[in-house]
Amino acid sequence: MKENIHPKNYRLVVFKDMSNDQTFITRSTVETRETVKWEDGNEYPLYKLEISNLSHPFFTGKMNFVDTAGRIDKFNKRYSKK
Repeated sequence: MKENIHPKNYRLVVFKDMSNDQTFITRSTVETRETVKWEDGNEYPLYKLEISNLSHPFFTGKMNFVDTAGRIDKFNKRYSKK
């Protein structure tokens, strides 16, 4: 394997699925600005997901209603600041 191709700044990060408010913790290098207190009492970086394996129809086996009209507004609101 090649040397020095993988990031070295892995840390525990909490991922929150915004469509069903479920959270899970895993190691990641994703950059975040928010933090959250986890079940063990420690504070970890928080990364918000639009959809994950906890809510995706392929993994859950059921279809969820997706608000397509609100998606454009969400996109414009999120990226209009930049």
